[in-house]
Amino acid sequence: MHALPDIIDGQPNICGAEEQVAEALSRRSPVFLPESRIDFSSIQSAFSIALHMQQPLIPAGGDDLATAALISNLQYMMEHQEIGDNHNASVFHWCYKRTPEFVCNLIDEGKEPRVMLDYAGCLLYGLQKMGLNDVIDALRRVTCQPHYRRGVEWLGCPWSHAVSPSTPVQDYRLHVRAWQQYFASLFGWEALGRVRGFSPAEMALPNHPEVFFEFVKTLKDCGYWWVLVQEHSVEETETGLHPTRPHLPHQLVARNAAGEEISILALVKTQGSDTKLVAQMQPMHEARSVGRQELDGGSVPALVSQIGDGENGGVMMNEFPDAFNGAMREATDSNTPAMCGTEYLEHLFASGIKEEELPQLQPVMQKRIWDRCEPGCGMEKLESAIEDLRKEDGAFHMEGGSWTNNLSWVEGYDNVLEPMNAVSAKFAQKVLQPGVAPAEPRFRNALFYLLVSQTSCYRYWGQGAWTDYAREICRRLEDILSHDF
Repeated sequence: MHALPDIIDGQPNICGAEEQVAEALSRRSPVFLPESRIDFSSIQSAFSIALHMQQPLIPAGGDDLATAALISNLQYMMEHQEIGDNHNASVFHWCYKRTPEFVCNLIDEGKEPRVMLDYAGCLLYGLQKMGLNDVIDALRRVTCQPHYRRGVEWLGCPWSHAVSPSTPVQDYRLHVRAWQQYFASLFGWEALGRVRGFSPAEMALPNHPEVFFEFVKTLKDCGYWWVLVQEHSVEETETGLHPTRPHLPHQLVARNAAGEEISILALVKTQGSDTKLVAQMQPMHEARSVGRQELDGGSVPALVSQIGDGENGGVMMNEFPDAFNGAMREATDSNTPAMCGTEYLEHLFASGIKEEELPQLQPVMQKRIWDRCEPGCGMEKLESAIEDLRKEDGAFHMEGGSWTNNLSWVEGYDNVLEPMNAVSAKFAQKVLQPGVAPAEPRFRNALFYLLVSQTSCYRYWGQGAWTDYAREICRRLEDILSHDF
């Protein structure tokens, strides 16, 4: 397939090559197993770490909110270092490029480092717009050069860091596809074909049965094999308890009111949202305390999985480099090596384990629903059961789960969600229609603003400037849809 341009008319290449993306992701042969140097049969456990990186695009390239250019928040930080902790901007820049450099240096030493990377598309685009090509070049080296690529696994994610429980399902699919196409434009089709795992923004997992079913269907339709989930956002299908065997892969099962069922593999992230756990390489130490796990009459190595922000917090900024390099040197050729998620799964199934032998999970609170109405009961009975549970228990909710239990992505944000949902509906009505091709400039322009409007940062930071940013982007999209279609 021909290479894609990464920027078209000043905007990221996020749509129009859907058939080529699907073709690149249709190749199901192992991607890490042929290059892995891990003796899976002899190790007792493994650990897997992922670094999440995100900077939103904000209308802050000028003094007037209504006309200000969309720029990376990182650019704003660099240009306004007197505000808050913006003096960390240069450190953030270093954080975005340092890990691939560490991996290359370690492999050159003869070591076997492993790390999974989750970079939001809007961050990568913002870096490009800022001319920070040193970051893209470092990422391209470790992603595309065969000598180094076994050390890094990319995780797919929504292009503009949208949280799935409160993003319209048709839009979430657009985020997933946009990230895949943009990634291919930066790193090539072969690199995209190696992306098998998915990292939801904020580890947010929808728990409404219909929304969750569409979430899993989107991931499966978009070629993903597995997803990373937070320990307390899921429950065992039979017991309703949080995972009792978190160091094993699971089947994550989705069922809906129509009686349909679909599943995807899941790796369970443990220990909440403390970024220091990854920064200080706690997963390696935890893995050393965990033995092989019984499965289908035999035993397999345990896997301890963790993800954390790769640039936020003093511990990550300052302690991670020494901790990561030291841990990777120590883990090489040990009984507890570092592994990437897909690498572990490919070894696991090559050893004879079948997917259907893995324990099953579902999102939290679903057992209480299915105890009252079985899958296939129809939407009326499903919604009635949910409403009854809400009345009986004030803690029962369908807002989903994430890596922090004390933050809702819905409550208190009507002033953002209402305009976001309004322009989403108008986008669906005007753009997602026959006769408007994704390759058209007007489709790409409208899609770009739709995706940017749905980034989680506009809610994470609370009311004020960030919600003003979101409403302004929605206003711009409203204007585009009113004039260009």
